[in-house]
Amino acid sequence: MTATARALPLLDPDARLVIGHRGASAEAPENTLAAFRRAADLGVDGFEFDVRVTADGVAVVIHDPQLERTTGRADIVAASPLAHLREADAGARFTADGGRTFPWRGRGVVIPTLDEVLDAFPAMLLILEVKVPEAQTAVREALLRHDATARCVVCAIPHAAIAAFRRPPFLRGASRRDIARLWLGSQVGLASAARDCRCFAVPVQHGKIHVTTDRFLAAARRLGRPVHVWTVDDPAKAASLWARGVSGILTNAPGAMPRPPRSSVGGI
Repeated sequence: MTATARALPLLDPDARLVIGHRGASAEAPENTLAAFRRAADLGVDGFEFDVRVTADGVAVVIHDPQLERTTGRADIVAASPLAHLREADAGARFTADGGRTFPWRGRGVVIPTLDEVLDAFPAMLLILEVKVPEAQTAVREALLRHDATARCVVCAIPHAAIAAFRRPPFLRGASRRDIARLWLGSQVGLASAARDCRCFAVPVQHGKIHVTTDRFLAAARRLGRPVHVWTVDDPAKAASLWARGVSGILTNAPGAMPRPPRSSVGGI
């Protein structure tokens, strides 16, 4: 194990981590300080969350390009200044019972800035997904401003959205292109990954493709790259994935997850 992996469990293939997916988003509105606080109270090892950028250049924590699903408003994040986005009720659409009740509506929950999350949780491990290339500058500046680069892995779906994080002090995770490269190679017995890609955060399934095959996990382990899997809310499924060599489980329900020991697996 490298010194960096010892220092940062997110880069340790033998760690067994519980990571709050957008916080404890089964219990509180996703990607809000309320969800992150609940996840921290439940003892998670880290958070995973999404970042976009406002019209006035502020990094904000939100998944969708539009506010409709979470707030009921039709505003576009990239076209709105921060002050306008802060008027939205980020708890308006949260429900844990299929829409019968909306317990967080009208409670003053807002879309947080990245600065607010970094300031509120100064020691938490983070998997940060940059949703669009335009958000890179604001994300870089916030991570540097809060001295958070050593505890944060930056991932993205579009490869262009993590171009700014390829060199130290930043820790770059996988893009969709990185994942596809390793997955396709693993099917024919090859294990290769970009040198600056430090870990993989992947779905269990992508469309009809089962991503977390034994070959994929074995290929990642041969490269010394941990695999973190989203989104898993079933404790039995989480236990199975950990037993197969997965390092981190990204879950909406961290309180339901078992607490496994570190892996003793030398190879899969």
